[in-house]
Amino acid sequence: MECGHGIWLQVLPLLQVLASRERNQDLFHVMLQLAAGMVRSSRMLLLTILLLCLLALSAKVWCNRLPGCKRSWSSTIPGPAGMPVVGNLVEFGRAAGQPHRWLAELAAALNPSAGLMALQLGSTRLVVASKPEAAREILSSPCFGDRPIKQSAQELMFGRAIGFAPQGEHWRRLRRIAAHSLFSPRRMAAQEHIRLQESEAMLGAIRRQGQQDPLPLRCILQQTSVRTMMRSVFGWRSSNKEQEEELVSMVREGFDLLGAVNWADHIPLLKHLDAQAIQRRSRVLAARVSAFVGGIIRQHRLAAATGNAGMRSDDFVDVLLALQGEDELQDDDIVAVLWEMIFRGTDTTAILTEWVLAELVVHPDIQRKLHLELDATLGAEDVRDDHVHRLTYLQAVVKETLRLHPPGPLLSWSRLCTQDTTIAGGHHVPKGTNAMVNMWAITHDSTIWTQPHRFLPERFMAGAGGADMDVKGSDLRLAPFGSGRRVCPGRALGLATVHLWVARLLQKFEWLACTDHPVELQEVLKLSAEMAKPLRACPVPRRPM
Repeated sequence: MECGHGIWLQVLPLLQVLASRERNQDLFHVMLQLAAGMVRSSRMLLLTILLLCLLALSAKVWCNRLPGCKRSWSSTIPGPAGMPVVGNLVEFGRAAGQPHRWLAELAAALNPSAGLMALQLGSTRLVVASKPEAAREILSSPCFGDRPIKQSAQELMFGRAIGFAPQGEHWRRLRRIAAHSLFSPRRMAAQEHIRLQESEAMLGAIRRQGQQDPLPLRCILQQTSVRTMMRSVFGWRSSNKEQEEELVSMVREGFDLLGAVNWADHIPLLKHLDAQAIQRRSRVLAARVSAFVGGIIRQHRLAAATGNAGMRSDDFVDVLLALQGEDELQDDDIVAVLWEMIFRGTDTTAILTEWVLAELVVHPDIQRKLHLELDATLGAEDVRDDHVHRLTYLQAVVKETLRLHPPGPLLSWSRLCTQDTTIAGGHHVPKGTNAMVNMWAITHDSTIWTQPHRFLPERFMAGAGGADMDVKGSDLRLAPFGSGRRVCPGRALGLATVHLWVARLLQKFEWLACTDHPVELQEVLKLSAEMAKPLRACPVPRRPM
């Protein structure tokens, strides 16, 4: 090891000299960071140093000869020049908190009317659509029916679940199970009592903690979301604090791993070095998930074998274990499907509800209109799922929140081009290219929306001069849950939960701003776009609890 450190100390000044040149500064600073991570981990030290020297010297030669890193794969699609080796990866990594905004600004500066932009992230070819027409071509084309599987996603078993599984018989089986068994209207109706009971517990927690000034709402929403998912997916009737904390810990770790910009996904030579420890952490987490979910599956099998009806609850685990014939799944696939449900569903409803309440605190006039609709429509009756279709202003408020703050501004994950094709009027896109839809750019486009940066629910009210727009994926001006083959299968359940939560929170409370904690409507993109500064508000009871 001392020898390795000695070599490192000799190479370090060379890299620093190269990094001092303005043209190479960003590239080599990143190289130094990766190398430092390797030295700290003491793994494959000599190979790392040799690799960095090779990259450094090669980049120096290229930088001296070329005006920029030119994209040869798509000369007709506008896009920024990048640096040698890494392309636009450094800029993309710098914008990690808000890459959707950076991409929108870049697209507008290059060619506002094109709606399509090309970038190079290391060895990854990427096209980004920022207009509905280009987005529709990508999301509806069978050529873009797969998703590229990141290193972390592969390690975390998502390659066998609905979101990442490649097109084929297994993926079609999962979609069929989701549509007919897991997220069908009948299943949603059968589990309404869970959403009602957990929302009632949420209101009780707010009432008990309401003396805090102000109330940290995110924690309560996340806890309600976790407990609702625990009951719906696993059938847990009572809260087990230790299991709940373990589940939350695994979801948080998964969010960090999947949301990270992993250089190994874009520079193949780094994949086996694991400089950011993403592969190692992913494997540790996958083992925890398999043990956790596998134990629950064994409990359900035991309950079925012993005829213990008290242990059975007709939850998602029971549904998957009861599948027969061509729909029957192996245990590894059941673990992957259940893990994806928990992972995707735990935070989405909490994040969207927090955004809705934040906008209502900032716009008390809109909050008053919503109070008036709830009181006039329901009176003293507590809201249920079958009331929502009568609450048109509530639906408009949620749609406007989805427009202004889409939870997946880049529609969560890219698409993968599986064969050479052309899009957007003849632009060539080769096989293996990643394609991404910038939904945030579309929903903030002034050529599509009037006053796009204002919160105006009336734009979705037909009676107020707006349009009753569907958000289920048919209209690409607002498709927060995706569209086409990869549309989110749980979108109806997520919307039903958010409508119920918001309605009940507004029935029982008026939400006021707190002087010492102003609402800041800036987002940070992790796996979903959440409020950078968690909402703190003051709940004032409106009616007896």
